Amino acid sequence: MSDNPSNPAGPEAPVMPEAPPLPWADVQPEHFKMLRLAPLQTDRSTGARPLRFVQFGYAERNNAEHSLLRMNIQLPNQRVRKEQNHLDVWVDHTTHRIRVRPDSGLQLEPLNRGVGRFLMAQGIQWAQKRWSHYRFDSMLLPSKDALNEDARLRRDHSLRTQGFDVVYADAQHLKSHIEDVQAGELFDAWNSEKLQLIDILEAAQMLQQAEQNLLEMEVKLREKEERISRFQREDTGLRFTITCLVAFAVFQAGLLIWIATHR
Repeated sequence: MSDNPSNPAGPEAPVMPEAPPLPWADVQPEHFKMLRLAPLQTDRSTGARPLRFVQFGYAERNNAEHSLLRMNIQLPNQRVRKEQNHLDVWVDHTTHRIRVRPDSGLQLEPLNRGVGRFLMAQGIQWAQKRWSHYRFDSMLLPSKDALNEDARLRRDHSLRTQGFDVVYADAQHLKSHIEDVQAGELFDAWNSEKLQLIDILEAAQMLQQAEQNLLEMEVKLREKEERISRFQREDTGLRFTITCLVAFAVFQAGLLIWIATHR
């Protein structure tokens, strides 16, 4: 009998080492800019699209193995879910690959305002500056983005405009992915008619102009109120005069009638 009895379950499979966790899990945006979302016509799918201002924040980290661009969009007086309005661009210097996170796809609020293309353009521009020969990984597109035709077409148009190739695996257009592509082949532009990037000086000038316009409106309002008050005083005076004239005319008429009847 052997001292090492055989294992009825067979030899144990080798345990694959887990991939080391990526660094910078706690990094938060450190630099901020203002974005102006231009007023647009009401969309039948996404509703009203009024003028809005939102905050674009980003942070960058680099070491020998990785680089990271972390971006998010913050809305004034509005909270969004944790998975919304953020995008990470990870660079692996060992494999010369670039990947985009989160894996669930870019989820945005508000929709259909040009924010998605802007974030993609910022990530592409950042990668092209130093690693244009690296390649963006292929990425599965979540089927929830294609629940209705308008959303699917809008998503595909945004990706293809940036230079990504959207490929479908079924005729129902539910299973799709973007092909891997070299960073230098992509486009770093966004729809400037929908979204404008505003720097601090321009934002300060806009606030100064708005305050000046407000002061001018207050002056005009005071002038109109003074004119209305003057007209009201004049109207009161005219009403009093008319009342006196009517009373005098009635008195005169009564007096004439009395004289005529007492002769």
